[in-house]
Amino acid sequence: MTLVPGLRAQLLIMVEMEDTAKKLGSGDVPVLATPRLLALAEAATLRAIERHLAPGETSVGTRVELEHTAASPLGTHVQVGVELTEVDGRRLVFAFEAHDRRTVVGKGTMERVVVDRARFMARATR
Repeated sequence: MTLVPGLRAQLLIMVEMEDTAKKLGSGDVPVLATPRLLALAEAATLRAIERHLAPGETSVGTRVELEHTAASPLGTHVQVGVELTEVDGRRLVFAFEAHDRRTVVGKGTMERVVVDRARFMARATR
């Protein structure tokens, strides 16, 4: 593992019905669901570090702090950017921000831990 602060990644989506609170059951309105925003941020963190992990390693989420500050209706383009801000052994801390063309729609921090995939799965399936 050769992870250093400063690694970044971005994801861009257009909000579709499958991304909405109404579809995911986290609300009853057709706007970007908070759980979907979180999933996008997690996917971006994986993208930021995937090339830097050793074979057989992966990372798992352990802590999230998320502010979802603005609604993104159907058809809105939302970009999520992440930056690795801290590496403490196997513990990784990311900052993330999501925005549309006009405003920040969400931001937060996420912690992940680098694990050996096979050992993690062996423990998870006991």
